[in-house]
Amino acid sequence: MAVEAPGVGAGTWAWGNRFLWGYEPQRDDPVIEATVAAAVAAGVRFFDSADSYGTGAYAGRSERLLGQAIAALPPDQHHGLTVATKLAPFPWRWGRRGFDRGLAASRARLQGRLDRVQLHWSTARYAPWQEGPLLQGLGDLVEAGVVPELGISNMGPRRLRRWHGLLQQRGLRISSLQVQFSLLATEPLAPGGVLEVCRELGIELIAYSPLALGLLSGRWSLDGPLPRGPRGALFRRLLPAFKPLQALMAELAACHQISPAALALSWCRSHGAMPIPGLRRVEQVHAVREALGCSLPDDDRRRLDEVAAMLNVSMPANPFSSS
Repeated sequence: MAVEAPGVGAGTWAWGNRFLWGYEPQRDDPVIEATVAAAVAAGVRFFDSADSYGTGAYAGRSERLLGQAIAALPPDQHHGLTVATKLAPFPWRWGRRGFDRGLAASRARLQGRLDRVQLHWSTARYAPWQEGPLLQGLGDLVEAGVVPELGISNMGPRRLRRWHGLLQQRGLRISSLQVQFSLLATEPLAPGGVLEVCRELGIELIAYSPLALGLLSGRWSLDGPLPRGPRGALFRRLLPAFKPLQALMAELAACHQISPAALALSWCRSHGAMPIPGLRRVEQVHAVREALGCSLPDDDRRRLDEVAAMLNVSMPANPFSSS
């Protein structure tokens, strides 16, 4: 069945993250504003952040930089944008009002622009009592008009159905579900998985890490230098078994005259999910532009699905994802 392809959004996890992405404010901050402007010009309308993004002294940096970049856009470019953030259910955040202070801090860093608030992860695996009051509290904020839309992140199909029903009883809807989804993280495609449930319930599916931390960009191989730190160690483990998919991606990307990164984004879109690749530099927007201009044929999508399913490696699952 043909699925209408959604757009492409932008993720901001790397902004302020020194541990995994080697963030350097003197190098990275000056180009972020230009990157956001280029992304909007290319057709990006969704920007995603989180109050837990940014390591050490750079806590909250992602939201702050996003707020500055959106505020710097010409007024006529603000229309139609969705600025979203995720609130982390830290242990000290509990009860129906547990997110109030966090939301206020996020809104301040975002300079007042907040269109969608999202629960960052489910607490079902370690503190199931915490999740209900926090989500109902976010529902209170939407009901009161404090923030227009509510989303959820890292939640599986069973729990998603449950919360859809509970919030629907209040006349509230879940606008989106955000999960890891890429050619190296295909669990959402499983029968009865979140892709199927989101279609059934009318919930937008957002694919984070659609380029598998950059591994699907076509840039990396065992024959050349790899990223430093944890990403390099992960790539070193995945690359040998990744070769069949890498070869097919190179073939199809050449056929469609796009980059492998754009092909990976187009694959997500062909399944009805909006990918939100991390954007740190203006040149990375080119793959977004290519992906938005590419309609992946069903046969190509099926070939990619089949090869991805045969791989004996995948991206590590998010430990906070629920069933």
